[in-house]
Amino acid sequence: MDLALTEEQTMLRDTVRELLHRFYDSEALTKAGDTDPGWSRTVWKQLADLGVLGLTIPEEDGGVGAGPVEAMLVQEELGRALAPEPVLDAVVVPAELIRLTGSADQRHRLLPALAEGTLLLAFAHAEPGQRWPSTEVTTTAEQQGDSYTLTGVKNPVPRGDCADQLIVSAVLPGGGVGLFLVDPTGSGVQRRTYRTFDGRRGAQFDFASAPGELLGDTVDAAEQIALAQGYAQAALCAESVGAMQVALTSTTDYLKSRKQFGVTLSKFQTLTQRAADCYVSLELARSMNLYITAALADGSNDPIVASRARLQIGKSAAHIGREAIQMHGGIGVTAEYPVSHYVARLTAIGQTLGGELEHRRVLADRVGSYDLPEL
Repeated sequence: MDLALTEEQTMLRDTVRELLHRFYDSEALTKAGDTDPGWSRTVWKQLADLGVLGLTIPEEDGGVGAGPVEAMLVQEELGRALAPEPVLDAVVVPAELIRLTGSADQRHRLLPALAEGTLLLAFAHAEPGQRWPSTEVTTTAEQQGDSYTLTGVKNPVPRGDCADQLIVSAVLPGGGVGLFLVDPTGSGVQRRTYRTFDGRRGAQFDFASAPGELLGDTVDAAEQIALAQGYAQAALCAESVGAMQVALTSTTDYLKSRKQFGVTLSKFQTLTQRAADCYVSLELARSMNLYITAALADGSNDPIVASRARLQIGKSAAHIGREAIQMHGGIGVTAEYPVSHYVARLTAIGQTLGGELEHRRVLADRVGSYDLPEL
């Protein structure tokens, strides 16, 4: 992969950055978070008009058909702006699942609507009491003729509060995990919405013989679920890098303006050294983000690559977030100051699809499969 952005990629990045900068400042973000659905319908429509929502959707299915590089550039800009629009959870992940498993009719029916921004989906896969990368699914699907009904509980379901339809994983009668389209307002479905500590929204769904439409004809969709989650891992890496960049820039700007004992904090050697260490962490994270993006661009959706990237980026995010709060002092933890919101988002990402401990375990389990180097 050529690490230099093309003219089109640069234009995409700059256009999305300008759009989000125009709509979102601290006050606008707070206002959006305090009103339903927690993000701006206006911004959402403009993202759709720009083709951003259809970037990962093939052209034959009504999308743009761009590659992972373009998608990750958008995710990084969403992280920089702390934009709450549910691009990843309501479009990118569901679109990947439909592209990988859906029938021709389902692709034609759902993917163009996702690209146009007129349909919001949510992937209901995680279940209470389970930690990533658990593949155990307890929600069951019962077949009645040509139809299915689902019974079980899904939580957390990111952006499940605003979803028009759900993609639900459930154990098939003959074994294996199937994916089903479920109406969140239909019979046998109870939705309980809540806000997460980073200001986003989620939901718990209780299914009691809820009607579901089998997505495609895949007997076991476990592989497709893993591939979609691998794409999501890369998107979370890109969003983290964008958020870390702003958190560090805000901190260094604060050090240059805040005075103690008649001089700015940037004159204190210890603080400048700590800021420099944060810059090293940011560049490590940026490199790992390029690594996982390059792997996807080369057609490799490898869970080991994802865990390597998530582990380092998670460590960098924790370091930068901790230091940003410390070097801002008391103001850094206030809701009125932006840096606290960036740190909250980085913390939330650090616990999504596995935290540092879980990714370290994934990598540790593979140590025995590597050859020892010979000197």
